[in-house]
Amino acid sequence: MNDPFTVAAGNFPAKAEIEPLSGLIGQIYDCTLDPSMWEPTLLAIKDLLECEHAFLHLDNLVTRQSMITMSVGIEPHWLSIQPAYAPEVTGILIESLAAGHSIDLPGVASAGMSRAEIEATSYHREWGKPQGLIDYMDLFLLTSPTRLASLGFGRHQLHGNFTARELELGTFLIPHLRRAVTISNALEAVTIEKARMADTLDALTLGVVLASEDSRILHANRTAKTMMRNGGPVRDGGGRLHAENAAANAEINAAIRFATQNESEIGKTGLAVRLTHEDAAPVVAHVLPLARGDVRTRLDPTAVAAVFINSAGEDQRRVGAVASTFGLTPAETRVLTRVLSGKNVNEAAHDLGVASSTVRSHLDKIFEKTNVARQADLIKLVARIAPATM
Repeated sequence: MNDPFTVAAGNFPAKAEIEPLSGLIGQIYDCTLDPSMWEPTLLAIKDLLECEHAFLHLDNLVTRQSMITMSVGIEPHWLSIQPAYAPEVTGILIESLAAGHSIDLPGVASAGMSRAEIEATSYHREWGKPQGLIDYMDLFLLTSPTRLASLGFGRHQLHGNFTARELELGTFLIPHLRRAVTISNALEAVTIEKARMADTLDALTLGVVLASEDSRILHANRTAKTMMRNGGPVRDGGGRLHAENAAANAEINAAIRFATQNESEIGKTGLAVRLTHEDAAPVVAHVLPLARGDVRTRLDPTAVAAVFINSAGEDQRRVGAVASTFGLTPAETRVLTRVLSGKNVNEAAHDLGVASSTVRSHLDKIFEKTNVARQADLIKLVARIAPATM
């Protein structure tokens, strides 16, 4: 199946267009600490993109439960029957990723599907078309063996198909939305309030460090303190947060500078920063700007960023279970990890520093060993396998 969502990368909005979006970016980041903020934020994004509705979901693929489900612009009747079409829509999204669509670009139905192909889907024929919808766009926010999150939009026939303007805006918003959803996922979508900040942060299994503009540690929760005390991938270097991995330390410091100066320009910097070396169990950090926004500034007025540190945990155990069960080599396991994170062949090759042909060769071997023929089926296989517990 060809990728139904292939879209040429557009240019980012001009700087003059970005400035008015700074308030929206702040809203998006406030949702990280207060999930109740998603409804007004989605309404603002929907209006910006001139859409009929917006639908955000963060799903646990193992328990088949939704951690975040939020929509705006969908009438109760249509919202109540929407879950019936979820398998078809999820299948199309997974197929598009497997076909090579970049998770950093919006997926637009009209860009890669003929009108006849769109009309043939039950989702459009029975759900979208009766509401006057003509086109659909999805922003891929989180893909892993255990989680899937995306933000979907429906375009009314009065506005016509999505244009280059909406693609550019969507491309610009993706890393900000991904950061918010990724951290929300790590926080298990809990709300963090200033009055109970220390207790709430200490109850988390991931490390959290609040930092000043010069990376000085203003507050560290119990987990982060344990990491730094026991020789983890981050440490207290004279009162400042320091990552042992030089490249990771540079990126975290760069993200903190963006958080201080203009969070709208932070992009992917400081998102899913790997703190450990390739051969070690993965531990990643996510930097959340705190200097602006109605919610984030309540935590600590002197903090400009929060650094969240956690291991790949269950996802990595599932990859390990597949590797052990099917006898994958270390190189094949590294490729599998990238594929499951939503990266296509070229992106995985760049990440691993090898040729695309090498990744394709490893992927073919993985298919052969696991007895599947498509990346979509590989993703489903890993989600089904239960990792061994200690």
